[in-house]
Amino acid sequence: MTVKEAIEIIESTRYYYTPTEEQLFMYTEALEFLISETHDTRAMIELGGYYYEQRLFDLALKYYKMASFYGDDNADECLGYVWYYGRTGERDYKKAFEYFSRAMESGNLVATYKIADMYKNGYYVKKDYEKYKNIIEELYPKIKNAKNAYAPLPEIYTRLAKIRVEQGKIEEAIDLYEDAKYFLADRISDNDFFGNLNIMKWLIEDLYKLTDIDEENINLFDLYYLLKKPIKIAVFHDLFEESYEVEAIEEDGKVVIRFGDSWYRDPDDFFQNAAINGDKLTALYPVLSVFTVVK
Repeated sequence: MTVKEAIEIIESTRYYYTPTEEQLFMYTEALEFLISETHDTRAMIELGGYYYEQRLFDLALKYYKMASFYGDDNADECLGYVWYYGRTGERDYKKAFEYFSRAMESGNLVATYKIADMYKNGYYVKKDYEKYKNIIEELYPKIKNAKNAYAPLPEIYTRLAKIRVEQGKIEEAIDLYEDAKYFLADRISDNDFFGNLNIMKWLIEDLYKLTDIDEENINLFDLYYLLKKPIKIAVFHDLFEESYEVEAIEEDGKVVIRFGDSWYRDPDDFFQNAAINGDKLTALYPVLSVFTVVK
């Protein structure tokens, strides 16, 4: 393998809806080769991120530390997450605060809202809710014009929406949740990382505490709300020009989900695994245009 070939493998794998095991093996091998040949810290963080998404947190920590050793400030955000959530079995809020603080000093917005969270929760620092609110308010103008799907707009907007609810500004909170929902949907269609799906699930729960769902205007991620009770929904695939049905059915006091010939134990299982012809529904989000409740 050459450096050029490794880069081609890495770039091509990013564009697959659902890479095969063989493609993923070649992807990780190419990143390993690129790292060994060039010490490219972006490749270290990308490989660490892949292992993080696969919940192989010891390997993720290895490559994040490697990138930090070679001076990449972006690794500090990643290391902060590992220690904040105790991904390798040990929570260390002191280390999390230190890494997030270093990243924040470099202008990292993700690390900044995580520092805010630490003041909100009193993790390592003294609990200070006013400081939390001030940081989130200051982040809003910095993120509101974001276009990149990986910018932390949903994370900041959902925090700000909760603040607006406390202030009695319900309509503004709803607008923030709606904007966050569509922004995050685009990100998930590119990367169904479990963290992104959790944010969407919590966002949907909070949104529909404030407003009624419009069953005439449903998108894929509204199913987090709708599939909690018995219901049947038709889904139209633009490219195939075919309709599919997803149905929530109550069995023994629990609601299970059927999509085609497959069954899912809950909405989390459905969003993590449901697919059409091998392509996950989350990846197909842009071409699933019409969701109709079947009466």
